Amino acid sequence: MIRSASESGKAVFGICLGAQLIASAFGARVYPNKHKEIGWFPVEFHKNGLNPSLQQILPNKLTVFHWHGETFDNPPGSIVFASSEATPNQAFIMRKQVIGLQFHLEMTLNDIKEICEAGRNELVESIFIQTENQILSQKDFIEATNKLMFDILNYLENSFLSGNS
Repeated sequence: MIRSASESGKAVFGICLGAQLIASAFGARVYPNKHKEIGWFPVEFHKNGLNPSLQQILPNKLTVFHWHGETFDNPPGSIVFASSEATPNQAFIMRKQVIGLQFHLEMTLNDIKEICEAGRNELVESIFIQTENQILSQKDFIEATNKLMFDILNYLENSFLSGNS
């Protein structure tokens, strides 16, 4: 369904599992990451090869929310444009209207509280897993991540509607 939607010219945007499903739909391998990444960790954005409008909205680095134990290989024909210390493939774009983000830009404080409560058993001591208190105390990052999500969605909509890549 994902591949069919893209091939029919529809915009496709996936976050976390959604990015993994997009990668898989285009033939990339999805597999357990060396490290689970849970909490607020920085990603670096790589702008080479991207449309100048997308380059303009991406910061060089941003601390974003993660909750994943899997990763994926780069889908054929895509450009990876974000990475973190724990996960090299954090974001990709392909076919000008398909974007996958391994990290979460959409989270609200309530969402984070709920995921911490539901996934408390995953909050075990590890280099890339923060405690619930650490996660909840970093709520100041939410506004910037939400803004970037809307900027990416606006970019995707504008690029898709105008036919630019």
